[in-house]
This record gives sequence, structure tokens and C-alpha cells, in this order.
Amino acid sequence: MPPVLISLSSFGTAEVGRHGQLWCTRLALEAGADSVEVRGELLREPAAELSALAGLASVYSSPEGLWATDGSLDEGALARGLAAAVALRAHRLKMSIGGFATPSKFSLAKLKALLEAQPVELVIENDQTEQAGTVDALLRFFDAQQQAGLDLGMTFDMGNWHWLGECPLRAAEALAPRVRYVHCKGVQRLPAKWVAVPLADSIAPWRAVLRALPADVPHAIEYPLVGDDLVAVTRGQVARIRALRGLP
Repeated sequence: MPPVLISLSSFGTAEVGRHGQLWCTRLALEAGADSVEVRGELLREPAAELSALAGLASVYSSPEGLWATDGSLDEGALARGLAAAVALRAHRLKMSIGGFATPSKFSLAKLKALLEAQPVELVIENDQTEQAGTVDALLRFFDAQQQAGLDLGMTFDMGNWHWLGECPLRAAEALAPRVRYVHCKGVQRLPAKWVAVPLADSIAPWRAVLRALPADVPHAIEYPLVGDDLVAVTRGQVARIRALRGLP
């Protein structure tokens, strides 16, 4: 079966800050996860942590966008992301498209050249911004990159659509052919904001969304994992994600 990962942000900023991502990774693996996604924004001492985590993670999540706010390709951000993934020996780098706009299409050839001969696969995530997280913005991007001769896949975050008022089921149906990695995230609405929750507690049509997405790609937990016995909680959620792949 395709692997089940844990995005290390699931343990919470405070917990990761207290123990570090290596501690969280060991806990995730003890609980039965196949691998983890290391979060760039939660690294405290990047060089030392990436070295310690080498060989334990399969995805590096960069907090930077591929294109700057002015629409130019951010080659520095890409280089930093690729270097971190290589240091981890992770085979995937996850980024958002950032400030990609119509004029940005002219830099896709440069992106293609920079990615050639790289051992790392770049995948694009829908984030929580209008420019890089709506269905229409991502469809425009994927059409443009295909015309430029690229074949980038997508990290489909099931929850992020709600922050932008987008329908996750419509997104899944429109983008499924591009999806190579799924972030499993339920949502609840508080008076002033959306929050991430386990799928079982979600108000979203998460079962229908999962049915619309490929089942043969890695799925990662990206919702809060909390409890007195954190290993047991994590083990239970990993088992649940594995079982959900058998949805009829």
C-alpha cells in the first residue's frame, strides 16, 4: 500500500519547539507511520537538524513560494528547498506557487532547466492564499506548466480550501489527475476562523473528497495529534488513514 506519513506540524508548534523534529520523527515512526514530512518553518537549527534527520523523511516542506510577490521566479527559494531536501535524502520537495501570475509563464522554461537532473521531485501545494490556493489559480498554473513541458504534480491539502471559501470536492474533481500526495486535514468553523481537526471531527465532505482523489499516492496526517499517550494517539490515527484507503 502507498505510505502513510505524518506532517510534523501535526504535533503542534509548541511541542515541536520543545522537543525538535527528530524527536517527533522517532515518535511518528514508533507509532507506525511509514515516514514524515519535515517542516522548514519549524527548524530551529536547520543545518544540524537536517543532518540528524537524513534518511528518516521522504518530504521536505518549504515555507517559501516558488514565485515572488512581483511574479518573478524565486530561484533562491527553490535552491534552498532543493538543498534541504537533498540534505534530508527526501525524494519530494513541497512548495506553493507563491506569486505566480500571467507574466510568470515566461519563467517556466527556467524552472524546467533548474529541475532537470535533480534527484528531488517538486510538488505544488494549495496554500491558504488567493494567489496560490484557489482552484482557478492552480488550474491556470498547471495548464501553463504543461504547455512549457513540465510535469509537476500536486500536494492536495483537503482542508486549506475552506480558508478561501472554495469547495474541496470541486477542487478534488478538477485537480485529481495532478495529485501525487494528499494532506489529510479535517476542519471545523470557530466564530472567527477555521481550524484543523481530525477527519472524524470534520464538517467537510471528507469521505467524498477522498473518493475523488487517487488512492495509490502517499497520504499524510496534517491535523493536531494531541493526548497524554501521544504514541497511542498517533498510532490510532495512522491506522485510521490506512483503513480509509479502502473506502468504497
